[in-house]
Amino acid sequence: MEADPATLPWKSVYKLLTGSILPRPIGWISTVDAAGLANLAPFSFFNAVSSRPAIVAFCTTVREVDAGPKDTLRNVRTTGEFVVNIVTEPVAEAMNMTSTEFPPDVDEFQAAGVTAAPSVVVAPPRVAESPIHFECTVHQIVELGTEPGAGALILGRIVLLHIDPSVMLGEDKIELTALRPIGRLSGPSYCRVTEVFQMPRPKSQLR
Repeated sequence: MEADPATLPWKSVYKLLTGSILPRPIGWISTVDAAGLANLAPFSFFNAVSSRPAIVAFCTTVREVDAGPKDTLRNVRTTGEFVVNIVTEPVAEAMNMTSTEFPPDVDEFQAAGVTAAPSVVVAPPRVAESPIHFECTVHQIVELGTEPGAGALILGRIVLLHIDPSVMLGEDKIELTALRPIGRLSGPSYCRVTEVFQMPRPKSQLR
């Protein structure tokens, strides 16, 4: 198959991308609106993009049902803050519950049955059941389009790390088997990290 993505239906492009780029980490993003109502939603267009400064990125898409922005995007535009909660096996079902479209006045923390823990620097709460949280302020929002399927790339600067000691190995490493993260595949499929192999990185050829 060879095709210009501009000539394909956007849903087909989405399926091809999400079926090719995997597994994808999941950013469980908590925000609040102008009135302080909490919102919680997962995004698998998510990753770390810089460590100095510490920057993470996730992308929201324009809703198909009404061609409007998702609550998460509206909230980060309004407040300039969000929290990344890392998704692990014990909270997988709760995360999946928050993937649906709720009305703006619904608190997804309550809908999913997870605990809202106060943050230290930013207003949005953290998911207490998650072992890792990144409190973030918005660094930049890159608008990529206004039609359903288009995205808005949100870059956030981490202003505070929360890492449960139970998933740490030494002072600055995460113990994978203790964390038990899950990854997003295509459709309704997810994966566990159950098999790991090592490939030491070749030494730099620069002098």
